[in-house]
Formats: sequence, C-alpha cells, structure tokens
Amino acid sequence: MYTEPFRPLEQCEKVNPEHLAILVKAEWQLSYVTPLYQFRHTQLKSYSRQLSAFIAAEKQQGLAVEVEGSQSSFRVSFSVVQGMAETDDDAETVLIQPMFAKQDEPQRSVWSGWLTCINGNPDYLHSLPKGFTCLPLFGSSGAEVLTSLVKSWFQQTFDCCFGCLEINQTSLQWLAALWTNCHTESSLKHLKMIWTIPVVPPLQVTYTVDPQDAWELWMSVRMDQNIDIEEVTRFMQGLKSHFYRHFRLDLSAGNLQQVSTALGSAKFSGKIKVLLLCHRYRHCWLADEEINLLTTH
Repeated sequence: MYTEPFRPLEQCEKVNPEHLAILVKAEWQLSYVTPLYQFRHTQLKSYSRQLSAFIAAEKQQGLAVEVEGSQSSFRVSFSVVQGMAETDDDAETVLIQPMFAKQDEPQRSVWSGWLTCINGNPDYLHSLPKGFTCLPLFGSSGAEVLTSLVKSWFQQTFDCCFGCLEINQTSLQWLAALWTNCHTESSLKHLKMIWTIPVVPPLQVTYTVDPQDAWELWMSVRMDQNIDIEEVTRFMQGLKSHFYRHFRLDLSAGNLQQVSTALGSAKFSGKIKVLLLCHRYRHCWLADEEINLLTTH
C-alpha cells in the first residue's frame, strides 16, 4: 500500500526558491546511478574545480560545447539542495550547473543536472559498504554532450555507473492517479495519455479526459485515505472501459507511453517535467522505487 506523501507548503518552502525554479518546469531525462565511492558533500568546491578542469580539457580536444565560442569562460557550480530528503537515511540532493560567459557578459547556466535520493530503500542503504554514498537518481536537462561529459567524470572519479531509467507503465498509471487526486488542490485542466497499439502499421492513440470526469471516476474507486495499487488499477480500467464503449478499441492491448496534465508530464522513455513544485516528490518517489527494485533483485 502507498500512503500519499503530501507535503505542506511550508515544507516545500524549505527548499531554496532559486533551486526550485531550476527543478520545476524543465524537462529532465532520468538515469539511475550506482553508489558513489568516496563522494563527500563537504568536498563540493573541490569537485567544482575538478569537473571544470575536466570539461576544459575535453573542450580543448573539440569535444565540448563549441556553440559557446572559443572565448567563453566557464566554471562548474556544485550545490546542495537542502530540504529534499525525506528520511535521515537519504543523502542530500546535489545540483550541478556548468556556467558559461562570453566576454563582458554575465555567466549563465547552459546545462543542469542533479543527483538525489528520496525515500531510498533503508535495507539497501544500510547494506552499503563504508565509503559509499547512494544518490541513485540522476536528472539532466541540456546538451547531450555535457550530459555525457558529466557522467564520464563521475564514473572516473567515483567508480560508479549510469544506466537508462524507463518509467514503466505501472508508474505512469500511478502518476495519472496521483495527479487526478490533486485536482481539487490544483486543477488538472486535462488528463492526457498516449498509448501505442502493437498493430501493423503501429497505431498511436491520444486519449484526453475532461478533468472533472477523471476526478469523479477517481472518487468512485477510492476506499480510504491511502492509495493502493487496486484503486489505481480500477481507475485505469474505468478509463479504458469508457474508451472502449466509444471507439471499440481495447487499450489494454497496448502500452501506455506518456501521461500529462497541467501539473506535469512523464514519458516511458524516462523524461519527466514538473510544473507544480510540491508534486516533484511524487515523481522522485516513484523513480526511487524503480531503482530499489533494480538494487534488490
């Protein structure tokens, strides 16, 4: 059973507003990360210098961001995002930003990335050998070449590995239900789902549901204050049944690829966009749960 992790507004306000402005509204590509060896939150200034030097060396070889021009100066900023951790076992979130500036111009961020652990599996966290830090979820937004460089530096420096993190159908269905559950708090405006049907040629179905209709269906399957998978399943089955009555097409035969509302969007490919700050925690909870499955099986 999943208990709704609603955070009061004052809890969300513990996060630096500048950090929140970065975390919300951008689309993030998610990856999972194995534990970092000898990573220290107290050494972020040193890591900033090391990663800056690493990118400079790669740029001299023509492998970095040439669009910024050869006269650009840059530095890399590492910072801790306080207030994201849910438990005492969670390591604090780390934000990474390469800052570029042309002559006589202020520095600006051309890429952002973060490493986080929210509601990590306590048994797994306690089983890690001494010297390892678990920040299993990595989000990146910006040029792919910088994403590759940052990952490469982390792999060389902390003996870790990155891997693709897909948002599976179950997690997408959870998000559809959780967002619908927030309708009275923050209007959905729409509940949009994209399905792919395995026929020849492939068929893509876009299913947009009126927010009030989605809310009423969701309320009809609710049993108590907790949200469990049975309620989510009944909610999705109700949506599929409604679609079948109108179009005689069974969405159960297809795969859910994307869910979006006015609160955010999530894609099977691992891309996520959060438009309302307090709902970011639900995204990370789901992603960390998937990482927990990877690390415990």
